[in-house]
Amino acid sequence: MANQNNKIPRATLKRLPLYYRFVNTLQEKGIDRVNSKTISEALDIDSATIRRDFSYFGELGKKGYGYNVESLLEFFKGEISESDVIRIGLVGVGNLGKALLSYNFSIHDDMVITEAFDIDADVVGTQIGKVVVKDMDAIHDILKKGNLDVVIITTPGRAAQEVADQLVASNVKGILNFTPSRIDVPDNVSVHHIDLGVELQSLLFFMNNMNRK
Repeated sequence: MANQNNKIPRATLKRLPLYYRFVNTLQEKGIDRVNSKTISEALDIDSATIRRDFSYFGELGKKGYGYNVESLLEFFKGEISESDVIRIGLVGVGNLGKALLSYNFSIHDDMVITEAFDIDADVVGTQIGKVVVKDMDAIHDILKKGNLDVVIITTPGRAAQEVADQLVASNVKGILNFTPSRIDVPDNVSVHHIDLGVELQSLLFFMNNMNRK
């Protein structure tokens, strides 16, 4: 990711995967160029927001022409990850962990869960999809060797901080936290929290607000 990204708003960075996915779809359809209005209608993001997001990364398009799809796609690939495939680790092979392992980003060519970890002796050694679950003790060496780009935490909330501390001690760079507990990590570690309960409540608030109009 570009060095300037520490100055870019978090909201902008969170939208990059949405832009990337849409532009990738355009390329698959053989579309050569796109404008902010088309992106806005497809993603339900204001055109001005899209132009502002793109402006943080320099001249990505031309006035009156729009954006070259191939150029945008290559740009987003470079910003989201410098490697061809994002290697993901997963900690906590309960119901949610098993579901993610079974899914394993099957519709994405550029990301895959390659390792899974748990502390339950009955779970360690089992295979879900193509991944054999390892004991949590193994994660330190795997992370130290640079074999994982991101780790997903799907443990019970009470264990989330302890797991995060282990990951930080092993030089993790990015954590996707699916637990309801917030975790504290150093500034050099990126964390994204996904609380399904909060997401559902947010959806309900939006729905109720629309019904009032």
